[in-house]
Amino acid sequence: MSNKSAGFDQTFLHKQRSRLVKLRAELLRSIQDEQREEAGLYSQSADEAHELEDDAQKLAMLETEGNTINRNRRRLRDIERALQKIDDGTYGLSDASGEPISRERLEAVPEAIYSASELKTR
Repeated sequence: MSNKSAGFDQTFLHKQRSRLVKLRAELLRSIQDEQREEAGLYSQSADEAHELEDDAQKLAMLETEGNTINRNRRRLRDIERALQKIDDGTYGLSDASGEPISRERLEAVPEAIYSASELKTR
């Protein structure tokens, strides 16, 4: 688990790995909860009389929850990638350019796989 190319010590990498594993568990729970809630809305909607306003509200809620689930899934992919990068010794290097990602960014967003400036162009 050497990370000489990004210049991070083992203590920092261990801390980041722990944070990433915890974030992954939280996101997986959140995704499961949101999927259960979404399924409940669908089944509840099928059993009730329909009013246009209620249907519109439920559709808006389902869309919002769907967006949240998709965002969480993307974040989960980034977490998995960051964990792989720790194992590969490339944590802290951008997937796009290979340039270093600042320690400050990694402390704020441990799953960062691109530098802040690269995000603006994506």
